[in-house]
Amino acid sequence: MAYTSANQLELLQTAEAVAREKNIEPGLVVEAMEESLARAAKSRYGAEMDIRVSIDRKTGRATFTRVRTVVEDEELENYQAEFTVEQAKQYMENPEVGQQFIEEVPPVELGRIAAQSAKQVILQKVREAERDKQYEEFKDKAGTIINALVKREEYGNVIVDVGAGEAVLRRNEKIGREAYRPNDRIRCYIKDVRREQRGPQIFLSRTAPEFMAELFKMEVPEIYEGIIEIKAVARDPGSRAKIAVISYDGSIDPVGACVGMRGSRVQAVVNELQGEKIDIIPWNEDMPTFLVNALQPAEVSKVVLDEEAGKIEVVVPEEQLSLAIGRRGQNVRLASQLTGLDIDIMTEEEESKRRQAEFELRTKLFMETLDLDEFFAQLLVSEGFTNLEEVAYVEIDELLVIEGVDEDTAAELQARARDYLEEQAKKAMEAARALGVEDSLANFEGLTPQMLEALGKDGVKTLEDFATCADWELAGGWTTVDGERVKDDGVLEPFDVSLEEAQDLIMTARVMLGWVDPADLEAAAAEAEAAEAETEEAEA
Repeated sequence: MAYTSANQLELLQTAEAVAREKNIEPGLVVEAMEESLARAAKSRYGAEMDIRVSIDRKTGRATFTRVRTVVEDEELENYQAEFTVEQAKQYMENPEVGQQFIEEVPPVELGRIAAQSAKQVILQKVREAERDKQYEEFKDKAGTIINALVKREEYGNVIVDVGAGEAVLRRNEKIGREAYRPNDRIRCYIKDVRREQRGPQIFLSRTAPEFMAELFKMEVPEIYEGIIEIKAVARDPGSRAKIAVISYDGSIDPVGACVGMRGSRVQAVVNELQGEKIDIIPWNEDMPTFLVNALQPAEVSKVVLDEEAGKIEVVVPEEQLSLAIGRRGQNVRLASQLTGLDIDIMTEEEESKRRQAEFELRTKLFMETLDLDEFFAQLLVSEGFTNLEEVAYVEIDELLVIEGVDEDTAAELQARARDYLEEQAKKAMEAARALGVEDSLANFEGLTPQMLEALGKDGVKTLEDFATCADWELAGGWTTVDGERVKDDGVLEPFDVSLEEAQDLIMTARVMLGWVDPADLEAAAAEAEAAEAETEEAEA
């Protein structure tokens, strides 16, 4: 039976008109009409019924059908849309569970309320189709720059027209105190595109480091062509920025190319960023060299890198200190963001005092533990010995180079160091046992008595406790909170256990307990090696 409350072709004509207006597929509008008619039919025949509507895409004929599904006796819940095998026999031959019985039902005339409901369904479907189209259009544009037209401002956030919809430039993504009026044209970086309940949300930014990188790519053809690469960007939006670049063509100066003739290229970027001063720095694989470049215009006397801790110490002359730190710490903060390292800046005088303090501390350690006079202890420190383990277990030849030390003296020194270490280990093991450390952990290879004592104090007393630890809980690490690097202290950090060593210890414990299959570990290691080899090959 046909749907007769309107000209049959009128449905298709309406669908096409709406589709053209909203620039979406006509089929989506027809589907919305089918759903709206089905709802209207349910309001007449009963909400429990499974009523479906199909509109012929050529003639506009709407067919209303009722669907009933065959279910098991005990699963029968909805008598209007389901029936048992026995009940279905009067309508079907040899019915089976899961089969459907479809029968055509008379069409419904749309009353005023039903028509209004149908309209709402169609509008909702059209809106959803528009949102899907907008999301599909912009999801691949994240990470690019877009020119937009300002529509309005809401609570400091700028709503802009991006053609197929709206996007938002949040207050904290604007540079300084930027203010915009309706119909102003602005250039923004598409930071994120998310599909949310109220539709796709396009988030823009003018403060993101990537915005500056994309601007340089637009101004510098060598970057666009891949001859020059931007390795890192750090920004204090609206004030100052540092950008590290490298050239893959020996004949092209990366800094000069980015500056341009009489500074034309960099000036174009500066103008777009409201006068933000930009330091263009040559990137270098050698981190200390790169850091010296990053701290420009300050001069650096010395750099000490601790890669494991992600820290770097920089020594500068007294008169260069304020320049290296910058106004409100800006210069060192940007250099830290650029290198990804925590930077400590000190003057030559401060470094000298610290080195003297370390020298005195180690001298005192050797005097007290090895029963040496001050002069002899100072000789040990001067030769580079920093702890008792080095004295106790170093090759005896390394002790013989110290002035006045013969084989007997060297042997006596090592014996004293070993006796002291053994005594300390004995005390630490007794303390660990007193804390409740069990044999399963005490007998685990790789942990010293002092480590066991530290673990016991932290509540780690069994091999199971140890296996549930995270690597950073043992070795410590750094996390970034609100843009600031925060130190996480590790239980075994005082014993110089690295993150990789902590990972190995934890995985070994998990294998011993049967929590992890060694074959899986080998497969994961092989995959990691293969991925690393591919990366190196691609870089080459």
